[in-house]
Amino acid sequence: MKAIVFDFDGLIIDTETVWYNAFKDVLRDYDLDFPMEVFTKCVGTHDRAIHEFIEEKLGLESIETIINLAKEKHSSKVDLLEIREGVKDYLSAAKEMGLNIGLASSSNREWVEGFLTKLQIIDFFDTIKTGDEVEKVKPDPTLYINALEALNVKGSEAIAFEDSANGAKAAIAAGMKCVIVPNEVTKEISFEKYHLRINSMGDMSLAEVIKHIDNDAAV
Repeated sequence: MKAIVFDFDGLIIDTETVWYNAFKDVLRDYDLDFPMEVFTKCVGTHDRAIHEFIEEKLGLESIETIINLAKEKHSSKVDLLEIREGVKDYLSAAKEMGLNIGLASSSNREWVEGFLTKLQIIDFFDTIKTGDEVEKVKPDPTLYINALEALNVKGSEAIAFEDSANGAKAAIAAGMKCVIVPNEVTKEISFEKYHLRINSMGDMSLAEVIKHIDNDAAV
């Protein structure tokens, strides 16, 4: 392996669970239950499924109000989030191993780089590709393809770390190996294709992950 590429939301910090709870709290005030299966359609990609759910239940005119209320709840809690277990260890290990490190996120650059700077890990990344730079976000593979090109590696030479089904589809479509590291929201969803699944980056070292991937490829 020559490179690793990280997703951001839900993988480096668990913004996804905060988003789900924010929408759930707001919609509860409208006497609506917010199904997890609606939210998980949006994890790693755009928010169309949430907009369609709100429009169906409450009407088109309610979408903006509910989204703004959810954003308020989300912003009050997201700044308190800590980096997920093992992330810094993987980044440090990758540098020590001489691997290139990339990031591919469907979120916008300001959002991603703001958190990476706050977490003091932005300097680990050799390239950062974000959703505001492409026409299609995940599950379309463009973000990962762009990251691979920037790192000057082939898909088969890189491992993507993902927490969402949409992200996994994008990584596989880009020809990469994919390691699933689910969070509280995504741990129950079904992943169609991947090469390894771990509960957190604290469960297995990066060297062990690469060894597992390499052994599978050799079979």
